[in-house]
Amino acid sequence: MLQKKIKILLIEDDRIEVIKFNRAISSEFSSFIISLASNGKEALSLLQTSIPDIILLDLNMPDTNGIDFLKSVNNIPKLKHIPIIVLTTSNNSIDIKECYRLGISGYLVKSLKYEDYEIKINAILKYWSLNEFIHK
Repeated sequence: MLQKKIKILLIEDDRIEVIKFNRAISSEFSSFIISLASNGKEALSLLQTSIPDIILLDLNMPDTNGIDFLKSVNNIPKLKHIPIIVLTTSNNSIDIKECYRLGISGYLVKSLKYEDYEIKINAILKYWSLNEFIHK
């Protein structure tokens, strides 16, 4: 059985974090198609032409931040079904509650230790790779 490549939209403004993400998934890179946006505004533009299977979203970005992006997605019916996982440095309980109120599928604080970060990223991607929702 051929396994579908999972389309991921990574919304991240920090180039070091993008490099870290790509490094964390390097052994599984062939299983994914990665698109990158550096802020929510750019991501919304990309979503006009390409719908990913999942979105990984940083909160603290210039221009359109993660919370504003979530509010915009909620107003676009064709995007509301996409699982969005927040991947951020903020462990602020107000941010966490607001993101869940806006319908996210998960919230993970980026680990400073690379090995812990890699474990979290691979757990997220393994879960969504196995999830039936993605394969329908």
